[in-house]
Amino acid sequence: MIAVQVDSLSKRYGAFAALSDVSLTVEAGERRAIIGPNGAGKTTLFSIIAGQKEPTSGQIRINGEDTTGARPEQMWARGLTRTFQRNQLFQNLSVWDNVELACAAHHRNLFGRKASRRALEEEVAAILQQVRMLDAHAVRVANVAYGGQRQLELALALAGRPKIVLLDEPTAGMSPSETEEILDLMCALPRNLTILIVEHDMDVVFSLADKVTVLNLGEVLADGSVEEIQRDPNVGAVYMGKAP
Repeated sequence: MIAVQVDSLSKRYGAFAALSDVSLTVEAGERRAIIGPNGAGKTTLFSIIAGQKEPTSGQIRINGEDTTGARPEQMWARGLTRTFQRNQLFQNLSVWDNVELACAAHHRNLFGRKASRRALEEEVAAILQQVRMLDAHAVRVANVAYGGQRQLELALALAGRPKIVLLDEPTAGMSPSETEEILDLMCALPRNLTILIVEHDMDVVFSLADKVTVLNLGEVLADGSVEEIQRDPNVGAVYMGKAP
C-alpha cells in the first residue's frame, strides 16, 4: 500500500521555484530520507505534505486520498504528524503535561470522564516509556537538556498513534551521544509506522532509511536505495563534495 504519493509538485514564490515537478512514492511502513544541500527544498516539501504550505501545482495523496491543500489539523486527523527544525514545546510545563496536551488534543477529550482520563494517562505513560523519558515526566521542559527536548518532540509526534511521521532534522545541534540516543529511538519505532526524515547527518540517514530521495535546487536529483545513493556520482558531486 502506498502511504505518501507526491506527483509533479511545484512551489513558486514569484520567479523563484522552491520546488519544481517533484514526485515520489513512499510505501506504508517505509523509512524514507529526504536529503540535499541547504535550500534544496526539503523543508518546503515537508510543509506542503503536512499542510503548512499550499503547492503552486501538483498533487499529494495520503493513503490513497487526495489531500492537496488540506490544513495541518486535517492532516493530523488523517494520522500524519511532523516535527520541526526548532522545537514547538511548552517550556514552562512539565514533560508529562506536554505529552498529555498533545494526546488530549488528538482525542478531543481534555476533561473527559474518569475512564477516559485513565486511558489518557496510560497513553501518555506508554509514549514517554517509548522515548525513554518516563523517569523525567515531572521535569519542567525548560530544565530538560537539548537532546531530551528533541526526544520529547518525538514523543509529541507519536501522540495519537499516527500512521505517518515527518521528522525534520531531528538530530540538528545534537552531540554525538545525543545523536546516537535518538537514532536508537527512531530505529526502534514500529515498522508499521511510515517515516519520512529530513536529515544532514549521513550516518543517521544510512542507518535508518530504506530509501533515499535527493533534492537539489528544488528538483529530484536521485531516488533509490541507500546503496544506490551511495554509489551515485551525481549525488557525490552535488551533495557530498566528491568529484563525479
